[in-house]
Amino acid sequence: MEYGDWAPFYERIRAQFGFPFEREEVAADRLEALLALDARSNGLPRVRRRLTGRDVVVVGLAPRSGPPPIWRLTADDPPAAVVAADGAAGVCLDAGIVPAVIVTDLDGPVPREVAANRRGSLVVVQAHGDNVSALEEWVPQFPSELAGSWAGPPRPALFNVGGFTDGDRAAFLAEHSGARRILLWGFDFEAVEEPDPASRRRKLAKLACAQQLLSELARRGQSPLHRWQRDGSLVPYPGGSSGASTR
Repeated sequence: MEYGDWAPFYERIRAQFGFPFEREEVAADRLEALLALDARSNGLPRVRRRLTGRDVVVVGLAPRSGPPPIWRLTADDPPAAVVAADGAAGVCLDAGIVPAVIVTDLDGPVPREVAANRRGSLVVVQAHGDNVSALEEWVPQFPSELAGSWAGPPRPALFNVGGFTDGDRAAFLAEHSGARRILLWGFDFEAVEEPDPASRRRKLAKLACAQQLLSELARRGQSPLHRWQRDGSLVPYPGGSSGASTR
């Protein structure tokens, strides 16, 4: 999604959650300063080289979902690419899957993301108003390819193609990159392992936003969007027009 199309959605999200845009700008400035020179350039083209024309499996971290069964996909040429949302990178690595791309705001098990980056994953780091300290701690520790993103208008070093949470932002990135189709694995918008009631309500509200945004992506996007079920079936994401299929 182009930024002009995405901006009205984010303005509503920002109003709902009370995100001060000034803090977003501070985080973006800090990420730009922390990124090495090569990580500041051609972020989207570098992602596209990994995803364009391929089935893209976006892996979330829903409880008990486990790693995606990549072996169930046919041996297409090019083969499917995996995009891990934050902590799902560790689930993938444990199954011997090195994600092509990791989308993260650095609030998960970041050492596993660093390990995946060392093994070849391109890590897209999202700056936002609540993660400046995490940016300062972790961005210098990634040994390989990085790109940067943020919530505001695209900058030379930071892109924004839509999405709010790591999971739906990964799907927006796959669609923007020209994925043949997008398969969502490990997405659950109601299961939150959070004992604190206030934190649980806030996380559920964020997941509700993600669910709505994915419906919008299914409706507007060019890449068919499916939920990949544990039985191997592919169910069109609600809101889209693509037909059901199994592989």
